Amino acid sequence: MEPTTEEKPKTKRVSKKAVAPIAEHKLRIRVRAYEHKILDVSVKQIMDTAARFDAVVVGPVPLPTEIKRWTVNRSTFVHKDAREQFEMRIHKRLIDIQNPSQKVVEALTNLNLPSGVTIDVKMV
Repeated sequence: MEPTTEEKPKTKRVSKKAVAPIAEHKLRIRVRAYEHKILDVSVKQIMDTAARFDAVVVGPVPLPTEIKRWTVNRSTFVHKDAREQFEMRIHKRLIDIQNPSQKVVEALTNLNLPSGVTIDVKMV
């Protein structure tokens, strides 16, 4: 007996369960400094500390250098065409540490870095 157009073979419907993604935590560290040599030393120190505790480190990723410029008159009253220009460069790096353990976080908080280095730490 052949199936007619009205009779169709029945297929099983497979229900797809929603699979919850595994929550990955990561520390996102942004390091900023005016001098790139001091910045590179600090980043190396952070990466060595994370590697000591077998953490997965991504980076350092160099971010664009922020340049602030100012133009100032050389003279106070006359000679308006004579001007000086100054600039300040802020170098930045980004480091991600994936699934950090408590020991890694504690070691990073106890880290002594050179003055002039700013660190922003976020949990993503």
